[in-house]
Amino acid sequence: MVPRARVANLANVLTGVRMVLVPVFLVFLFVGDGHESGWRIAAFAVFAVAVITDHLDGALARSYGMITEFGTLADPIADKALIGAALIGLSMLHDLPWWITVVVLTREIGITVLRFAVLRHGVIPASRGGKLKTLVQAVAIGLFVLPLHSWPSIWLDVAWVIMWAAVVLTVLTGADYILSAIRDSRGRSAAH
Repeated sequence: MVPRARVANLANVLTGVRMVLVPVFLVFLFVGDGHESGWRIAAFAVFAVAVITDHLDGALARSYGMITEFGTLADPIADKALIGAALIGLSMLHDLPWWITVVVLTREIGITVLRFAVLRHGVIPASRGGKLKTLVQAVAIGLFVLPLHSWPSIWLDVAWVIMWAAVVLTVLTGADYILSAIRDSRGRSAAH
């Protein structure tokens, strides 16, 4: 029998830290008028630390046998909370159009619901495309959190190129997950 990992492990602590960092990030993002350079850089630093904890908790859980039911449920919730808070915050500050926030969050929530719906048949693992999407989203959002209005305009152009890539990857990987779930469902039906 494989020993069960304790819920109180380093991977789950990092997930918890990420959840705690979400409101801290939002406070820093909205200080003053939401466009104060020092606070935006502080918000970026908090966002970057939160993104790093996302990478570390998953790597630790897989490498050291720290995977728990709590972590399996809490990790994607923490991820969506961070990405969602950042996108909604940036849209509220008029730094990012609302349609981008709606597209990304619709995909993220939809795929999370899909994962929970098929959980009894097994976990839908993150695909390479999904992992790339997460990285590109984090870089794009991080760039938009920075006070680009006070930087040379090339940085805003770079941020937009990466954000467009994030939106395209978000839509494509979302469609791929849905198609994979449909194929798996048909395969299970044919086997019965």
